Amino acid sequence: MIELQGLTKRYGDKTAVDNLTFTVRPGVVTGFLGPNGAGKSTTMRMMLGLDNPTAGNVRIDGKHYAQLSEPLKYIGALLDAKAIHGGRTAYNHLLCLAQSNRIPRHRVDEVLETVGLTAVAKKRSKGFSLGMGQRLGIAGALLGDPEILMFDEPVNGLDPEGIHWIRNLMKGLAAQGRTVFVSSHLMSEMALTAEHLIVIGRGRLMADTSMADFIEKNSRSYVRIRTPQPERLKDVLATAGFTPVTTSDGTFEIQDGDTAQLGELAAQHQLVLHELSPQRASLEEAFMQLTADSVEYHAGGVLAPPPGPGGAAPEPGAPAPQWGADWRNSGSGKVN
Repeated sequence: MIELQGLTKRYGDKTAVDNLTFTVRPGVVTGFLGPNGAGKSTTMRMMLGLDNPTAGNVRIDGKHYAQLSEPLKYIGALLDAKAIHGGRTAYNHLLCLAQSNRIPRHRVDEVLETVGLTAVAKKRSKGFSLGMGQRLGIAGALLGDPEILMFDEPVNGLDPEGIHWIRNLMKGLAAQGRTVFVSSHLMSEMALTAEHLIVIGRGRLMADTSMADFIEKNSRSYVRIRTPQPERLKDVLATAGFTPVTTSDGTFEIQDGDTAQLGELAAQHQLVLHELSPQRASLEEAFMQLTADSVEYHAGGVLAPPPGPGGAAPEPGAPAPQWGADWRNSGSGKVN
């Protein structure tokens, strides 16, 4: 279990993490979400004692990270897959970690097999692809067979098979009763992996809830109906007390009914339906809705076509095209 109490981190006048209090519990995969600059990486670094908090504290199974004499046996983490000495082989990298925490040598072979790197165990890591480096980082996290695991962007660089593998690995670890905490920007993948969500924005806690409740509370659900008899359907719905919204493609959206109720109503009036489907927002849509006001970095400007074939030069006296990003509200100090 990971417990945060009033965790705060300031860099000068910039508050990167602001009074975070939450608990990451065992037995489920907990997703950690937030826009760029929200403070996710800073929070995870403080969990591992890599950054000292300005205020508050983090406890790993009741202890501060610095109090763990052999930390890899308590908590394994993947924060930066590139943080590996390129001159070392995959085997020797893991062996150094194992020896520093009094982990048996045979465990190195076991985790290399688990992540699929046995065939390249004797190769130097500097020649590894991004996906191979990611697998090696995951092997390091698993090395001490810890009860708590933290992963920051674990699918980065992995191919579809690798993504499927790490998804099932995290679910399997949680099913064993371990604490699994994962941060990712891939909403579609998080929706398939996490059961519980911690969402932060501008360093503050915005949500601590189940995946289902998060989507339910931060999105609009409705039933979509498509029919070749739109006027008749509209009258029937209005008479029954429903308020249909007509969309640009001629379908109806009804928020105050369910599919069974609406289907029975259409059948009673012998209405032909071409579609009757419940619509629910995705995790990405719910996340965007909740965090809209806490996004720190907004893309801005339009890339103008270059002069010559396929694009014309700007008119004389016209304003120059805007390049780059709009750093509104960016402030100063360290961000992540």
